[in-house]
Amino acid sequence: MTEAAFSNETSSDVTRLLNNRSFVELGARQRAKALLDAGSFRELLGPFDRVVSPWLPKQGIVPQADDGVVVGKGTLDGQPTVIAAIEGAFQGGSMGEVGGAKIAGLLELAAEDNRNGIATRAVLLLETGGVRLQEANLGLAAIADIQAAIVELRQYQPVIGVVAGPVGCFGGMSIAAALCSYLLVTQEARLGLNGPQVIEQEAGIDEYDSRDRPFIWSLTGGEQRFASGLVDAYVADDIDSIANQLRGLFARGSNTQQRSRQHAWFLQRLSQANTAEQLDAAAVRDLYQGVKP
Repeated sequence: MTEAAFSNETSSDVTRLLNNRSFVELGARQRAKALLDAGSFRELLGPFDRVVSPWLPKQGIVPQADDGVVVGKGTLDGQPTVIAAIEGAFQGGSMGEVGGAKIAGLLELAAEDNRNGIATRAVLLLETGGVRLQEANLGLAAIADIQAAIVELRQYQPVIGVVAGPVGCFGGMSIAAALCSYLLVTQEARLGLNGPQVIEQEAGIDEYDSRDRPFIWSLTGGEQRFASGLVDAYVADDIDSIANQLRGLFARGSNTQQRSRQHAWFLQRLSQANTAEQLDAAAVRDLYQGVKP
């Protein structure tokens, strides 16, 4: 490559980066609006409705007016779409009674639309550590309602989960993510059943050092999850790129090979793992890709 060609390519890369609009840096409400058709977003149970958690003030915690969950209706490419966005900056995006009910109710509303002949699909922006410990069983029940609503709606229309970062998606909400028709992640995303701090607390720092960011992302980061076949699309942190990927996934229609129906395949792969030693990122990829050790 000549010096001039190298200079032009570098300049092109810089221009492309400058033109990118970060999705990760947006708040939940901004994310929801950014992905739907311009001007179509209509929020349901917004902050001025003052539907807040009744349990947090009892424990000395200031509640948030929307309980950290933004839900609304709009269109994507002109098609009716419901969208729910979890605010990771509030209580780590944890799911309580109110926030969970908002998401479950939204998905049930979309299912009702479909039963009435209105083809409504769903997007879930998952930025959550899982159940809100301060609401314990109520939060778990809410997550169970979300999971049941996803399974119901995906019979009619695709339900697409998006994990962008920086909180990631963990706990019971990672199970909800796995129930989605399709999953879309960025490089900044993380997806796993147990969060790094939880694993370190239970198994010790020698097993899982939650401060070792390269190690954490190498196992549960978006790129690794995509390479392992556990998510369906991997995209840069850019609003337009994520929106285009969403359109492409919706264009596939309902997924007839739901990941949650392939449990036998996953169990067979996991049975081959050597738990006597810690797996590295390459070994995990080989395991899910069916490469013999």
